[in-house]
Amino acid sequence: MNKEKIHIALVCNYKLLSNRIGGMDYFFWAFNKKCIKNNINIDWFFLNNAKHGSYNKFNIIADENLSVEANFINYIKTNSVNYKYVITHFVELCTSFFSDIKKEMKTKVIAVDHNPRPLNGYPLMKRIKKKIKGRVYSKYIDEFIGVSDYTCNEILNDFGKFLRPKTKTLYNGVVIDEIIPKVTERAKIYPKFLVVSHLRFSKGIQDLIAAVKMLPNELIKNLSIDIYGDGPYKKELFTLVNNYQLNSVFKFKGSSPTLKEQYQEYDYLLQPTHMECFSLSILESLAANIPVITTPVGGNTEVVKHNENGFIFNAKDPEKLSVLLASIIKGEHTIMDDTRPVIENNFSIDLMVNNYFEMLE
Repeated sequence: MNKEKIHIALVCNYKLLSNRIGGMDYFFWAFNKKCIKNNINIDWFFLNNAKHGSYNKFNIIADENLSVEANFINYIKTNSVNYKYVITHFVELCTSFFSDIKKEMKTKVIAVDHNPRPLNGYPLMKRIKKKIKGRVYSKYIDEFIGVSDYTCNEILNDFGKFLRPKTKTLYNGVVIDEIIPKVTERAKIYPKFLVVSHLRFSKGIQDLIAAVKMLPNELIKNLSIDIYGDGPYKKELFTLVNNYQLNSVFKFKGSSPTLKEQYQEYDYLLQPTHMECFSLSILESLAANIPVITTPVGGNTEVVKHNENGFIFNAKDPEKLSVLLASIIKGEHTIMDDTRPVIENNFSIDLMVNNYFEMLE
């Protein structure tokens, strides 16, 4: 249904990189396309300009010398614009930025929270500060969106239960059609594993390396685990693999532009993360009919069901992970079902776009 001509802004604290195209890029492309089709004028505020993918069709307003928040406030102060909606992504919630928006224009502000929380919660002083910020600044945000039920609960824990009436879940989604599903039977013994992750400490890949080190030598010798991704913790992971003499097991593949086609070459995705919000790599893996072995953090258990489409183990527990891996390698535990339908039905990019579009009254 076409909507009345309106002008909206999306403020995204997000760097546009041609060598790192993720699920949110596909969402932005699809959302922009639908807005144009439905006569909605949309301005995008990112950290930088870009032309890769579909960004050449965007109206991007960026200033690399300013934060995305400062750039947006400067823009609305110096230009005659009247946005009916301002939607924020990856922007810290409940700060003076939101009151500054409301001072400049009458608009509906929708804040989307993508941020994971520490496994054991924030320190006491940070919790207190967040509660204060919630009382002071939440009134300037009309709607809080969590990308999982976990995220919504954390919004309420951070800023106050009184926000429940204007907090709701809108799940992330993936481009199903571009993900090639595995059609061959999964290996029952010595399955092939992959990791898809930003390489930082909180992703727990060091726990996986430690878990493999605990395996009997006869299980290690034919084991294969490919790691896709890059990040600041890469050097430490390399060192750990070398120290444990596990170079024959772990292969660091870097970022891959064809990963959606490569999932089918594997049998299981490993994601030993300590903190998560709602993982797009989990969604992609399941869409490729590849079960997931992960931890019960963030929104993981909202899509991964133990013994159905994957396996769950406690975060920061290499011993339990080692036992689980051994049972999977030996064929004692396996996933038989097709994991793709649950993603097709509940976590597609089309559904995600439609859900966001419905917020535009």
